[in-house]
Amino acid sequence: MLNQIMCMKRWLKISLKILSVLVVLIILTWLAAAFYISRNKKEVLASILSQLNKNLNGQITATSMEPTLLKSFPGVSVSLNGVLLRDSLWNQHKHDLLKAQDIDVSLNVLSLIVGNINIKQIAINNASIYIYTDSTGYSNTSIFKSKSKTDKKSSPKSSALEVKKIDFNKVSLILDNKKRFKLFNFDIDQIKGRMEYPDSGWTGKIKLMTKVNSFAFNTRKGSFLKDKTLEGTLNARYSRDLDAVILNPEILKIGDHPFKIGAKIELDKSAFAISIAVDDILFRDVALLLSPNISSKLLKFGIEKPINIRGNIVDDGSGKYGDPLIKVGITVRDNVVSIPAGKLTACNFDGSFTNQDTVGGIIGDENSSIKFHRLTAKYFNAPLKIDTFTVNNLARPIATGLVTSQFPLSNLNNSLGTNDFDFKNGTANLRLYCKADIDNFSFTKPVVSGKIQIADADILYIPRKLHLVKSALNINFNQNDLSIQNGHFQLGKSELNVSCSIANFANLYYTAPEKILVNLKMSSPQLYLKEFLPFLGPRTAKKKSNGNKQVVSKELSNVLELSKMNIRLTVDKAIYDNFLAKNLDADISLRGGGIFFNKISVAHAGGQLSLNGNIMQETASNSFKINSKISHVSVKDFFYSFDNFGQNTITNKNLKGYLSALANISGKISHTGKILPRSINGKVVFNMNNAALVNFDPLVKVGKFAFANRNLSNVEIKNLDGTLNVRGDKVEISPMQVNSSALNFNVKGIYALGSGTNVEMDIPLRNPKGDENLTRSEKREARMRGIVLHIKAIDDEKGGIKIRWNKDHD
Repeated sequence: MLNQIMCMKRWLKISLKILSVLVVLIILTWLAAAFYISRNKKEVLASILSQLNKNLNGQITATSMEPTLLKSFPGVSVSLNGVLLRDSLWNQHKHDLLKAQDIDVSLNVLSLIVGNINIKQIAINNASIYIYTDSTGYSNTSIFKSKSKTDKKSSPKSSALEVKKIDFNKVSLILDNKKRFKLFNFDIDQIKGRMEYPDSGWTGKIKLMTKVNSFAFNTRKGSFLKDKTLEGTLNARYSRDLDAVILNPEILKIGDHPFKIGAKIELDKSAFAISIAVDDILFRDVALLLSPNISSKLLKFGIEKPINIRGNIVDDGSGKYGDPLIKVGITVRDNVVSIPAGKLTACNFDGSFTNQDTVGGIIGDENSSIKFHRLTAKYFNAPLKIDTFTVNNLARPIATGLVTSQFPLSNLNNSLGTNDFDFKNGTANLRLYCKADIDNFSFTKPVVSGKIQIADADILYIPRKLHLVKSALNINFNQNDLSIQNGHFQLGKSELNVSCSIANFANLYYTAPEKILVNLKMSSPQLYLKEFLPFLGPRTAKKKSNGNKQVVSKELSNVLELSKMNIRLTVDKAIYDNFLAKNLDADISLRGGGIFFNKISVAHAGGQLSLNGNIMQETASNSFKINSKISHVSVKDFFYSFDNFGQNTITNKNLKGYLSALANISGKISHTGKILPRSINGKVVFNMNNAALVNFDPLVKVGKFAFANRNLSNVEIKNLDGTLNVRGDKVEISPMQVNSSALNFNVKGIYALGSGTNVEMDIPLRNPKGDENLTRSEKREARMRGIVLHIKAIDDEKGGIKIRWNKDHD
């Protein structure tokens, strides 16, 4: 045991002595190398440059060299200042392949002693590297001579420049290819790597930190990764057999998000393939990493929650298409997706993007596509299902897809971004093929084909307070056109059967709703017109909403209120308070704030009534203009039906007989359908036959004043023609001859519903009964013979009418 301990001590002493000798030798060698470099700067610099210039079609130069001995102890290092690397055609293109303020070179001490410079490490600081290819395909990288494969096999391994370590700090790297319109521009903060040189090529582990100024595969379409930072560690290897650099998939931070990136770069063909995988990243952040020609189209869509993405970028090096081949897949689960027409909630799909949709076709925007596979979502609470939804041709992106859905209409409540509708019952079943121009959505609107079936609907249209029950209809879309078939609605006691067609609906819906023309056909067994009075009133104010819902509700409300409508209406029986009409045939137009009666004919009060005109909606009330023709209607029933036209002087109780007339009048009508007093203006030309004035107060008062022995409470008139001009509360009676059973008289003047009555009457005292046996011409001559009373009806102090002599009569 003691001998063993003594033996160990002896070997330890020997080892320490050997180690001491080695340390001393290393120090002496290092000092010798340092002394040699200090005494032979020019020779060492020349030797280094000679080593670096081997196999170059150009020259690397340096203005000076300084030893930096302690930087790589026990190795020896020097700093080359003012370094320039230029190819042989520099005078033509003027782009330095390398321009550096200083390059630190670490040398192998033993190789230095024997006179052969072996560079172990290169550190490039404050430099710019500009790899330039002109429009003819010439590159300044031709400075590096390439050997044939036979030369490579025969060349000794030691003859190649093998740098064990690289260290780039504050280096600008630009790869500018004018021929293929590529520009890669990096501000490298740091690149550090260790290199090994097996027989197969080389391997390296490289730590990278850089900013991307440009990563443009096609400068005409913009840069990928614009202004993003890259940070991570790459495991790279070079294969001599493949003449390719291979980057194993590793985590690389782009911006603040980790990406798993791998690549293969084939040097002889300038080809590459890049694989990318990233999880839990926002769609917008990914889109902004792509070139503007792609991102601008992708940003037409939005995805709120993070997604997973897998992608590949491949360039075969041929330069045939300019763009690399891009394929991207995304996975979306329980997300919110924004599209130009609104939002899809609870959205699930598998998506893909490629810029070569047709295999073997060109690579680029024209052959690109975005696809959504197995898409399920809710659109305003309506569940949607789309097997495949495609956006083709990013140069002018067209979206297409078949949309199917079945849902209760109540799902739409509080989801359209408007309070215009309240759906209480009913179901919807839709199957629509949609095609939309995404890029020009504001100008070229979606094309839709298919059908929507609505059954057993109970709908309240709030702005007009219209409640429709037992409603059903089939809505058919034929590309841009829309039609409604088998429509049935019930509004109160009114029933309507509806069909309609709207040309160019899909385009005008968004761009010009005021140009939409609805051709509507309606028929009804019975119609209670009072139930449609909400159309006369102003729209009820509705609660505002935000975001996409507000946009959709605004568009829908604009269409409903601004679109034009032509209505052909046939009704067996139409009822409005006291008004009863049969066989109603109407041609009506709704435009903006107006209802236009193009032509209406109806059987009423034993005769026929036809009219045209309009009602214009206003804030306080509505104004109307009516041109009507009345043919042989019962005047008593006619006045009763129209509520005595807003006055109570001559009412249906005062009238008998039959009326024919032409009336051109205007006035005001309330939102509840009542004619406003003193609002009517116009002209009425009338004829009455077999008529009678019954208990007409002004005439009765005349009788009391002058004809006490005659019955003026029931004055029969066989025929009467007259013209009335209505001005508000005053009726101007044009000179008119009245021949009746009780007396004959001439009348003219102003009859006022308020103050201002001034009616002149010329009344002969002779009794018409005595002229019954005279001929018509004899009656005209005898009519005003004898005593004629000239009287005047004017206002009295109590607001009534008094009769007095007309002293102003000529």
